[in-house]
Amino acid sequence: MKLGKTFSFRIQPIPPYDFGLTVRKPAGWDLFNSQEIFEKGVLWSATRVGGRLAGMKIKSLGTVERPKVMTTVFTEEVLSSQERADFARALEVLLGVDDDLRGFYAFARKDSILRHVVKDLYGMHDTQPASLFNSVVLSICLQMAKLRRSEQMMAAINRRYGDRVEFDGKRLTVQPKAEKIAKLDPKKFAKECNLGYRAKYIVGSANMIAKGFPDIHQIIAMPPDLAKEALMELPGVGDYAADIINPHGGFPIDAWSVDVFGALFFGKEPANARDAIEKVKQEGIRRWGKWSWMAFFYVAQDLRNLSKRLGIQLRLE
Repeated sequence: MKLGKTFSFRIQPIPPYDFGLTVRKPAGWDLFNSQEIFEKGVLWSATRVGGRLAGMKIKSLGTVERPKVMTTVFTEEVLSSQERADFARALEVLLGVDDDLRGFYAFARKDSILRHVVKDLYGMHDTQPASLFNSVVLSICLQMAKLRRSEQMMAAINRRYGDRVEFDGKRLTVQPKAEKIAKLDPKKFAKECNLGYRAKYIVGSANMIAKGFPDIHQIIAMPPDLAKEALMELPGVGDYAADIINPHGGFPIDAWSVDVFGALFFGKEPANARDAIEKVKQEGIRRWGKWSWMAFFYVAQDLRNLSKRLGIQLRLE
């Protein structure tokens, strides 16, 4: 699909806002799309916003302390003025431009672990996925798998069922809609994309989302506890996956993160990761409280630097 119609708008985030760290996370987390292109401070991405397929060219016009972001949106059809305004507001939410980091930074600078990461990653804002289904697929593919294996599964899904778009001289593949995956046979899907048991959960979740499950903006509008409760109604979404998906954040501890935070909290990786998950999760919540997700988010992006600063070998994947 060629996206030839354009409109542009400026966004003024709450400072500090480091554009590069926000849209291209140090640990390699994508903003909206695994095929995103980030060159010379400009990001080209494609996704669906409000169900509409769109390409985006996003760049910084300001500084960390005086941020300004310019976005050019590419669509197949011309949007009305109201549709453009809705798109701009939705993107502001997804880019985290209204989030004020000052409270978290004041808290983090008094913590022996977090004081390092906020220095290294000053101005990095949390962002949200444009599609709830994308986030559900990510959370299910992350279960009981190393990061590289998870990436292989998601790439296979996109390659087989994703939508191709072309804009501004770039070609990207966008993750498929829930409605497309909902029609698949789980066994065939598992074999095609090497998903194993995860296929039935992805197809099951796709069915619920296609039939009218709350979208990402409705989940954002819910209180944190109710949002997590709703997310756990989706097939294959337990406590860990819900903490990954929940836009209000959580403290998602699994077989990988239990080693990282076990080493940070107790000086060494736990001997039995599965048995230690609840202990490590509760310690993180006890220590960081309402800032638990931001703490997790910042630590996960700064593991190499943190390992050197603290003299602890932290598991990277």
